[in-house]
Amino acid sequence: MAEFIVAIELGSSKITGIAGRKNTDGSISVLAIAQENGETCIRNGVVRNIEKTVQALSNIIKKLEATLKTRITHVYVGFGGQSIIGVKNTNVRELSTESEVTQDMINELMDANRSMQYPDQQILDAVTLEYKVDNQYQAEPPVGVPCKRLEGNFLNILCRREFYRRLKKCFDQANISILDMYISPLALADSVLTDSEKRGGCALVDLGADTTTVSIFHRNILRKLSVIPLGSANITKDIASLQIEDGDAERLKLKYASAFTDGNDIDQARHYAIDSDRFIEMSKFVDIVEARTREIIENVKSLIPDEYSEKLLGGIILTGGGSNMNNIERAFRLYTHIEKIRTAKFVNDTIKSTNPLVNAKDGRLCTVLAILAKGDQNCAGSDIASSLFEGIQTTQQGQATPTAQATSAKATNGRIIDDAAKEKTQDNAKADDNGRVKVESSTRNEQNDKPKQPHKLLNKFKVLFRKITSPDEE
Repeated sequence: MAEFIVAIELGSSKITGIAGRKNTDGSISVLAIAQENGETCIRNGVVRNIEKTVQALSNIIKKLEATLKTRITHVYVGFGGQSIIGVKNTNVRELSTESEVTQDMINELMDANRSMQYPDQQILDAVTLEYKVDNQYQAEPPVGVPCKRLEGNFLNILCRREFYRRLKKCFDQANISILDMYISPLALADSVLTDSEKRGGCALVDLGADTTTVSIFHRNILRKLSVIPLGSANITKDIASLQIEDGDAERLKLKYASAFTDGNDIDQARHYAIDSDRFIEMSKFVDIVEARTREIIENVKSLIPDEYSEKLLGGIILTGGGSNMNNIERAFRLYTHIEKIRTAKFVNDTIKSTNPLVNAKDGRLCTVLAILAKGDQNCAGSDIASSLFEGIQTTQQGQATPTAQATSAKATNGRIIDDAAKEKTQDNAKADDNGRVKVESSTRNEQNDKPKQPHKLLNKFKVLFRKITSPDEE
């Protein structure tokens, strides 16, 4: 039986699916990859059109299965974009007399934090920042330390309830079972940052098409998570505002755009060809590109808290498709005044692949590869049979069905807390012989309940038989 892991990432403008196998030496072999343009269904990482998103997800699964020649029963999912935000919260417990801190006290603080209610938002994950025992701060749980006041500081990662509901609905309608969901920026950080960068402090900047995600780390803890609704696609739109077709604007950006151009390098007489009849002055093109790039960088800088601006020993780490722009590191140094800049073109894991998209190592697939690396359970089902009738039978038995998902809180890997999904599906769920929960597909039941129509050819034979056997009319 085949064994592989499948990961799907809903990016700010693209949906990407990838299948890979983990090898005994710790490396990952990429077996298949599929992408769908999400411009018509996803905007800023948020599902805007459910029907088109369902179709895109279904297409990705079909493409992966066609390459793998094996059914996919489950997938790991990563999502981020403008749907998520990090919000700090503090919980305090006052003690009547000086007492030693117990594990129960710590648990009560964490439970109180998780029970926080946010208007129209839900907590996906909670990161413990630090504890304050009387007037002393410490990172580790202060069990056994005597105090009269115990304080817990947390970073809650929130998502709009409606956005999360849409996402789950898309996978349910596409009949794709989710094994686990991860917050993309946290999974990405685990795959592209080094231990020293997380420990010493750094800002991970994921430059996507429609969004830019900023994650601040210090002493191995996520301190802030923010998403800017600006990305490399905004540069394309700015170029297109000069009455240039979107395709031509994207082509010009990829070929000529630079995040920073020295004034001495600008040739006032030089022009860039839009098509056979039209041109754009180099100076005007440079002004447009640099203006939007500077806006994005200055927004990134504003999101770095003052308390950490001098503590980022690891500097700024750039990744994502937007990090491929010429002189992007130089522009970040100029506008953030942070000298240590590194571009993470690929994940830290050893990836084996013959696919040119993977081997390009240009930062665009870092997030989906990070989600793939998180997976630890087989997503493979039955082989796709070559026989027509066997193929029909395999489709009915091997197709993925939505299952309930209940995951534990793990702040270190971005796995999403989802107890509500389990409660929602318990009433309609059935347990098979192995105890695995299955949710019956209403669409499939409706199809099975339809009365079967007799074959037309059989009807004709019946009519002919009655004519032969009946007595002739006089």
